[in-house]
Amino acid sequence: MNDLTAIDVLVNPDERTLRRARAWNARMRESEPRGFALDASHQPHITTLQRYVRTAELDDVHAAIGGVVAATDMGALSYRAVAIKHADFGVPGQGLAVVLVRPSEQVLDFQAALLAAVTPFTESGGTSAAFVTDPGEDIGRSTLDWVEHYVPDQIGPGKYTAHITVGFAGLDDLEAVEAEPFDAFDIHPDAVAVYQLGNSGAARALLRSWTIPR
Repeated sequence: MNDLTAIDVLVNPDERTLRRARAWNARMRESEPRGFALDASHQPHITTLQRYVRTAELDDVHAAIGGVVAATDMGALSYRAVAIKHADFGVPGQGLAVVLVRPSEQVLDFQAALLAAVTPFTESGGTSAAFVTDPGEDIGRSTLDWVEHYVPDQIGPGKYTAHITVGFAGLDDLEAVEAEPFDAFDIHPDAVAVYQLGNSGAARALLRSWTIPR
């Protein structure tokens, strides 16, 4: 098997959104102190595409993504945060909380273009070696499978669930949070970036980025 890297092609949100995400993360960590903090190696982000790519061809992957960014009217991409939700991500008694984001049609077009550009460099069967790990850490099966099946499970209308992950919390606390009113707000993308993934879909290591002019 070729050496593979698990990548996340993502959008970095504006500073106001980052502040909100960190505030939600602090609340999640009050519920589950062992959960991860949003920091330099766990960046708040909106995933557009995840794939296993051949490590030897990362420069070609970056060039292909850069070509899509250059050909896209990035100012037309719009996102709106609409709710706090959680998903079962393999940790008993806990849920992974996210800010659920509604993407525009232009975002779905951007995703489709990225998929077409990256597909020639992709391969299946990634292992923990494809990810950023801490000493002694193994990548959970749910994370391995999420990247493996991102295509087709998260591609296109009715499938793509855009979100910003904000941390683990106990299920009772999450149900209480979800029952509270949520003030929807617009998210403005600041950059497109490629990260190497870690556990639970964390954006652990920056590989390349492109600033979105305003």
